[in-house]
Amino acid sequence: MTDTTLRADALLEAARADRLRPTFHVTAPAGWLNDPNGVAQVAGTHHLFYQHNPDGAVHHRIHWAHAVSDDLVHWRDAPIALRPGDGADDDGCWSGVLVDDDGTPTIVYSGRSGTQELPCVAVGSADLERWTPLPQPVITAPPAGDLTAYRDHCVWREGGTWRQLVGSGVRGEGGCAFLYESDDLRDWRLLGSLATLPAGIPDLDDPDWTGTMWECVDLFRLLPGDDAGTAATGAPDGTSGDLHALVFSAWHEGATLQPLVALGRYDGAHLRIERVQRLDLGRRHAYAPQTYRDEAGRRILWSWMQEGRTDEAMQEAGWSGAMALPRTLWLDHDGIVRQEPVPELAVLRGEPLADWSGDALDVEVDAVVGEGERLALDVLATDDGAEATTVVVERVDGALRLILDRSRASADATTDRSTLRGPVPTRAGDGDVVRLRVVVDRSSVEAFCEGIALTARVYPTRTDATRARIGGDASVARAIAWPMAGAEQPERELRR
Repeated sequence: MTDTTLRADALLEAARADRLRPTFHVTAPAGWLNDPNGVAQVAGTHHLFYQHNPDGAVHHRIHWAHAVSDDLVHWRDAPIALRPGDGADDDGCWSGVLVDDDGTPTIVYSGRSGTQELPCVAVGSADLERWTPLPQPVITAPPAGDLTAYRDHCVWREGGTWRQLVGSGVRGEGGCAFLYESDDLRDWRLLGSLATLPAGIPDLDDPDWTGTMWECVDLFRLLPGDDAGTAATGAPDGTSGDLHALVFSAWHEGATLQPLVALGRYDGAHLRIERVQRLDLGRRHAYAPQTYRDEAGRRILWSWMQEGRTDEAMQEAGWSGAMALPRTLWLDHDGIVRQEPVPELAVLRGEPLADWSGDALDVEVDAVVGEGERLALDVLATDDGAEATTVVVERVDGALRLILDRSRASADATTDRSTLRGPVPTRAGDGDVVRLRVVVDRSSVEAFCEGIALTARVYPTRTDATRARIGGDASVARAIAWPMAGAEQPERELRR
């Protein structure tokens, strides 16, 4: 048995033994996971590539792992798609996208060598399981100027040519996305900056701050509707006059901050931003989002649930990072971007619980939250209240707020126990029923209030931290909790 196999066995054993590892979220078999990449549905099959280090629960020499699913719920490991090579990606194959080049699956990604990231291309087999990187990057240098960083891609067909965005930022100005054009995905012409926002004075505590660099840029059309089934979405089209959404993750000097969505009008050269919204109130716990339009016409959103525990704890656990639940994303008639878990996940629900207990739950509560009132839902709680994570919906001055109180979530003081919060724009007024949904999976809590999401990680230390209960003074009209079954593929292996 080789040293590599021994390390793999040890990582797998540690990961499987960790009671905080999610049971129905997408995770790597062991080791490190970060950004979702290359998300797509091809001939009925959903594909999720992701950033992965199979050698340890640390961000190092990143590969592209690959998972496939027929239903967005049960996922199977496919062979590793990309590995660090000998040239522009010798230090890692960083984030990118999957496109169909006239029948040839093609990945556009950031190859990292030293401190430099450049756009690279790999072509795939018809089954998307074998990939051959081109020997040289397809863009050999970033645009001129003092840039904060330059990486991550969005690629689409528009007007008979390929378009590409690369995330970046101009030092002293703010984050931006550079727009390119190509006839063949190999030779690219810089058209200029699609959009930029002034950074101003850095404020890492401001959940609306747009950062000095934009990571994981994603541009698409988004037209209003009543829900994900009626709202329209599609590839960017500068001749349509339609509203477009630019999703990006605010970054500053190595700090991953929060995902944001800028809405505006795209004319084929520029996006004229009209407003910016927080995409998830959980900030870095729902980072690096990437979307695709599925065969049903829905906009499907993926994001990376970053950890909130120390590097040492992650390495001891043998794994780090999970995907947030896949979600549908849509624009309502008031211009607010909303999201919910895909309905397919309901297949994991068991019979409704009489006794609300478990560390894998799906809870729905409908309540009237009047002025000055609050609805509180404890999850992952002990009977004595020593440990509990509390989701709160409150109304103050007529406005709803969603809050996640993690102050008692864990007795481990090394974990992130900060409180997360934000506004819930809604047409529901005082006296109207407000719907709260909270999905719990061991160390993840995802709350959805009227289509506004708040994602976070928590680390209860006690094995009896499994209770769920309702509190507060809101008038509850309906409350139901389902146990959630595990969905992980059995007997997984670490692939390299």
